[in-house]
Amino acid sequence: MLTATPTTDQYNIASPSEKSEAHNVIETRLWLEEHAWLYRLLRSEHNVSPTFRFPDLISACVSLVFEHHDAPARIFRFLGTELVLRSPQTPRRRESMWRPQYELLLALQRSPANRHPNPKFQLDQLTTACVALCRTADVSGAALLRQARCNMAERSHRGRDAPPG
Repeated sequence: MLTATPTTDQYNIASPSEKSEAHNVIETRLWLEEHAWLYRLLRSEHNVSPTFRFPDLISACVSLVFEHHDAPARIFRFLGTELVLRSPQTPRRRESMWRPQYELLLALQRSPANRHPNPKFQLDQLTTACVALCRTADVSGAALLRQARCNMAERSHRGRDAPPG
């Protein structure tokens, strides 16, 4: 008979900083069209030194969209005019984003604009909207890569202020 037993830190080889980072990354999903664009950017010759991964790229999209004072209106406009016309069975890819950007989307998901009588959109749809809006604004992704650098610097700065592991 097999039983599940909890693991202890005794066998966990992750460093304290790696454990802390794991709690700062939140899972989300992306619709395939937006995932394909981010994947091309991930593999592009411009994504170097450092090479940003999906959590960085997705989070940069969210940050860029929320730089605008009318970010919620932009997101819900995209959702209500474009994403709603796609098949609800569209496959999605599982990815991650950093916690600060997740919290922006979570606040939006809980906002009155996403409550009755309005349609209720989920995290994957809000995330997809941010990526789509960034792709529309700058298909080259140059601004996105700059924002990923800014987000990384901000995370690093916050990490210095945090108490050690």
